[in-house]
Amino acid sequence: MEFNISPLGDHGAIIDLGKTIDEESHERVKQVTAFLNDKPFDWLIEYIPAFTTVALFYDPVKVMEQKDKSFALPYEIVRATIEKELPKLGVGEKKQGRVVEIPVCYGGDLGPDLTQVARHNDLTEEEVIEIHTAGDYLVYMIGFAPGFPYIGGMKEEIATPRKEEPRLSIPAGSVGIAGSQTGVYPIETPGGWQLIGQTPVRLFKPDQEPPSLLHAGDKVVFKAITRSEFDTYKEEQS
Repeated sequence: MEFNISPLGDHGAIIDLGKTIDEESHERVKQVTAFLNDKPFDWLIEYIPAFTTVALFYDPVKVMEQKDKSFALPYEIVRATIEKELPKLGVGEKKQGRVVEIPVCYGGDLGPDLTQVARHNDLTEEEVIEIHTAGDYLVYMIGFAPGFPYIGGMKEEIATPRKEEPRLSIPAGSVGIAGSQTGVYPIETPGGWQLIGQTPVRLFKPDQEPPSLLHAGDKVVFKAITRSEFDTYKEEQS
C-alpha cells in the first residue's frame, strides 16, 4: 500500500492515501480504517476518514509510554508505527457496500434550483432528473454536518457551481448539486448547493445508533417520486 504520513498539529498525523477522488483511493481509506478498528492503539484518541486521507489524533503522553524510547517526539513514534504496520496490509477483496435507495421529489418548492441546473447545462428539467437518477453513486465520506454524505458518481452533464450567495437555511432532506458532486442535507442548515429536490427520508436520527443512515462505502440509488408520494411518506413518518 502506497501512503505518505505527515504531522497534523502537535498531537495529530495525517495519512495520505491518494491524490484523486476515486474508488481506488476510497478502498485504501477503508483498509486503513478497518485496520484501526481491528487493532486500536492505546494512544489513539480518534481517526477521521476523508476522501483520500485518514487523520489520526493521539495522546502524546500515552505515546511516550511506549517501550520504544529511540524517538524523541510522540509524532516520530506514531509515524514509525504506522510506517511499520500499513505496508502489511494487502489488497484484499473489495467488500460490497450496502445499496440504499433514496426517494426524491424533484423540482417545485422542494427543488427550487432545478430550473437553474437545467438552464446551466442546456437541458430540460426532465433530462436533469433522468440523469441524476441514473448515476452510479458512492458515499465517500460523512462530513460538514451530522450525517451529511459526500457522494461521488454524478454525471458531468448536470454539474453546476455552488450558489454565489448561500442560503441561510436549507430544509432537512434537500438534495443538492455542487460542482460535480451531489449530496443530501440531513438536518436544517445553511448551505450553498443547488437544490434540485427533497427526500422524505430522515438521514440523521440522533436518538438511534448509529444515528446516520448513510456511511462511507454505501451505494446510493436516487428514485424519483411524485409530490403525493412524498407527502404520504412524510405523514407516515410523523
